[in-house]
Amino acid sequence: MDHYIAGTLIAAVFLLLFVVRRNDSKKPRKVSTTYKTQNDVFRSSVNAGKNGSPTDVIIVGAGVAGAALAHTLGKDGRRVHVIERDVTEPDRIVGELLQPGGYLKLVELGLEDCVEEIDAQQVLGYALFKDGKSTRLSYPLEKFHADVSGRSFHNGRFIQRMREKAASLPNVRLEQGTVTSLLEENGTIKGVQYKTKDGQEPRAYAPLTIVCDGCFSNLRRSLCKPKVDVPSCFVGLVLENCQLPFANHGHVILADPSPILFYPISSTEVRCLVDVPGQKVPSISNGEMANYLKTMVAPQVPPELHEAFISAVERGNIRTMPNRSMPADPQPTPGALLMGDAFNMRHPLTGGGMTVALSDIVVLRNLLKPLHDFNDAASLGRYLESFYTLRKVSYISMLM
Repeated sequence: MDHYIAGTLIAAVFLLLFVVRRNDSKKPRKVSTTYKTQNDVFRSSVNAGKNGSPTDVIIVGAGVAGAALAHTLGKDGRRVHVIERDVTEPDRIVGELLQPGGYLKLVELGLEDCVEEIDAQQVLGYALFKDGKSTRLSYPLEKFHADVSGRSFHNGRFIQRMREKAASLPNVRLEQGTVTSLLEENGTIKGVQYKTKDGQEPRAYAPLTIVCDGCFSNLRRSLCKPKVDVPSCFVGLVLENCQLPFANHGHVILADPSPILFYPISSTEVRCLVDVPGQKVPSISNGEMANYLKTMVAPQVPPELHEAFISAVERGNIRTMPNRSMPADPQPTPGALLMGDAFNMRHPLTGGGMTVALSDIVVLRNLLKPLHDFNDAASLGRYLESFYTLRKVSYISMLM
């Protein structure tokens, strides 16, 4: 089992590296050290897209995939209406480490500055630990600009920066609301019905609806045949003011019974994720989880991190998140598309989910560019059917 996990991790690291295909020769942009709050983002979007013009695309969800897609399509001149359940800054324990290939996709989409204002940390590779021994696997980035690397960060800060950029475009409208259903007519999706914060239940229409409502999607069953597997759960902690054994590297401890991960999410914080097999984890409320972490996990943590790990457990801010995987199994539906975790999930241990989502956005952007009128239903349908094939070709090319 240990050999399998180690092999999987190493393969995931290097497979994702092969997307680093070109050298980003431009100098890093200087940015401020602050970013807009969720209220600033929401206020900036209130007037966007309210000039009475029809909508080209409805995007359900403004997480990593939805926000990046809204900015990308908006920048191409599409009139975009984004409906997000909660516009406040997300607080998650996953989606915090972007591989170098994912960073290059950000550059390709013009979103690279979204990791420059949030105290994000460069990640140059992985360190593997087993039975007191360790080895370092650095990304082969020697031929590339110094700015090309992985990035780790607070997931919520990253998402808010992308929402801010999308909402700054005059043809993108970001609205808070919960989409309750897709509107279908003669087998074609025409739009959505949603519930606003004040309880109203309006309908929104567009020739294309893209569902990006994440791993807990309540709409995916209308557009695919989901087969979700939950092999384990992550237990998350934040270690404060400690130094990782290998700076600017993710750390993978091949522990018993399953891996422990450490990586920086800011200049003063290190994320720890403990993989707990199965769907049921020890209770946090009655102290079982703290006892499990202290007695079973702490002895396997590198000595340099042991004290900070125990302190994090005693502070008590322990979070859990089911680890989901779901193969892409689309059910092509005219007028609609699935993207991001609503469509395809990889085990978070690989750190590849955001990279794949951003790659899919590049594929979709390039595919739709020649289509000037989304109201040409026949042409739009042909383009959307091509997406599922082209994304596979793109993914295979990343591994070449």
